[in-house]
Amino acid sequence: MSASNHASAFVPPATDADGRKNLVGLSREELEAEMLAVGLEKFRARQLWHWIYHRGSTDFAEMTTLAKPVREKLADLYIVARPTVVKDLKSADGTRKWLLRMPDGQEVESVHIPEEDRGTLCVSSQVGCTLTCRFCHTGTQRLVRNLDSAEIVAQVMLARDMLGEWPAPPDGRMLSNIVMMGMGEPLFNYDNVAKALKIVMDGDGISISKRRITLSTSGVVPMMERCGEELNVNLAVSLHAVTDELRDIIMPINRKYPLRDLMEACRNYPGLSNARRITFEYVMLKGINDTPADARALVKLLEGIPAKINLIPFNEWPGAPYERSTARAIQVFGDIVNNAGYASPVRTPRGEDIMAACGQLKSASLRLTAAERAAIANVIAEKDAALAS
Repeated sequence: MSASNHASAFVPPATDADGRKNLVGLSREELEAEMLAVGLEKFRARQLWHWIYHRGSTDFAEMTTLAKPVREKLADLYIVARPTVVKDLKSADGTRKWLLRMPDGQEVESVHIPEEDRGTLCVSSQVGCTLTCRFCHTGTQRLVRNLDSAEIVAQVMLARDMLGEWPAPPDGRMLSNIVMMGMGEPLFNYDNVAKALKIVMDGDGISISKRRITLSTSGVVPMMERCGEELNVNLAVSLHAVTDELRDIIMPINRKYPLRDLMEACRNYPGLSNARRITFEYVMLKGINDTPADARALVKLLEGIPAKINLIPFNEWPGAPYERSTARAIQVFGDIVNNAGYASPVRTPRGEDIMAACGQLKSASLRLTAAERAAIANVIAEKDAALAS
């Protein structure tokens, strides 16, 4: 399925069970149009924007800069909704994972990763995933639907609720960075992702700079240029292999957008410079892609692209077909890449004890039965066939 018809095939359902429209996820222009449509002044949209995105308010009664009759009218017609927190898991290393239920009952996961000088929220863009990357547990699930802009923005807002960050604290945020690296392929839900990120970046609201936002793609080549031109956020590319032969196997999207096309799209990514490098993600799979020869081939493949390579020790999940590379293999690989002039940090696995590490989202903690393994194999076969069509 192509990027252009993917969004129309998986349109999110309406999320308001009570007939009231959710104001979260509307653009400024849409919010102004809503106010005019119900007989309110256009400037009410600006007031609402401040309360919703700067103050984090979900109750119109709290919005005291609006007259009481206006607040009552808004409460009759609209809601400011958050997902329901089904699980709130905390790792020994401080990582926190939320299982979130949307109004239609579908669930996604978001992960907050605290660090000494920042805090990063990993945000999902789809329920399930259309891709079948063999090392990723999310890829073993069918794509149910896209998240809409409200559901994407609400993940950020809920995290700030849970971290007590309304309005932004003066001494630095616990949520300072966003990575679109959760469940789903963001560029297969580009319109909703872009709309949500523009709200997140708005200086009068959540106000997270585009330089602190990274969008990760498995290589949806036709959408990459548009993403750079319209959002100009940091780009991360899930690479994981240096030949088409291997990437075809572990990342079947490569059959549609092979390495030659992907590398060309990376070289042409708007705003690319030595100061704004592309991050290439490379999961280390024991005996699969972790040899010194692979490292040298990676250096050659990236020639001429301002880049950083994140080496990711494989995070196992129930039924996973691979093992993590040895520490020695990762070190040798990283030394070769680093000596060639590319920064190649090894990502420290975070949240493994709560299945919150890369590639583990929406996963079970139990050993799979034969029937479950067969079901996963059927899902993968179906998605591979759809990707090839």
